[in-house]
Amino acid sequence: MLPSSYPDPAEIARLTARMLLEVRAVLLNAAEPFTHASGLKAPTYVDCRRLLSFPRVRATLMDFMVCTVQREAGFEAFDVIAGGETAGIPLAALVAERMGLPMAYVRKQPKGYGRNARIEGVVPPGARVLLVEDLATDGGSKLGFVEALREAGAVCAETAVIFSYGIFPQTVPRLAAAGVRLHALCTWRDVLAEARATGAFDAATLAGVEAYLADPAAWRAARG
Repeated sequence: MLPSSYPDPAEIARLTARMLLEVRAVLLNAAEPFTHASGLKAPTYVDCRRLLSFPRVRATLMDFMVCTVQREAGFEAFDVIAGGETAGIPLAALVAERMGLPMAYVRKQPKGYGRNARIEGVVPPGARVLLVEDLATDGGSKLGFVEALREAGAVCAETAVIFSYGIFPQTVPRLAAAGVRLHALCTWRDVLAEARATGAFDAATLAGVEAYLADPAAWRAARG
């Protein structure tokens, strides 16, 4: 079922940040930073997969995503919803159900046997595809999925995520240069603002995170 109301983008960002904090899908720790998959350390960590275990949060966020892409891209802008392996797959299914559209998913790499396909499901040539994922960092993984869809003959110019880091200045220009527009419900800035407003973390932690968000490279350099 399609959402029947369209909250203001600022309210969507605030409520999304609140839900991420409430279910501990985002963690902040300036004293003992997290090590990310890249090997780099940061006082922030986000795990959007956790949201799937909270039905009310999950449903609200998917309504927000549909509202956002319809408002920004159009009500009849897509023919297929595609999820990126793996976190985007369940989210794409939920969005496709709401929008009454077919769903497919894109592998990171060909599976190496059978059809050796990267795309699972039916994506007709010329189909306008919305790529759905959980989050965006520098945009690199999105471009890989978009390339696979385009090689299959689809048109993919829009991607939607729950969360965008919002601290890498090259992300939006990098996607735009490839003809892709990013739609995100919230960023680390929104999470930090909501954490401060609700007292979710102590002042020292929030100050440390704010310093990281202002200049991640300098923050890491200061810690060796």
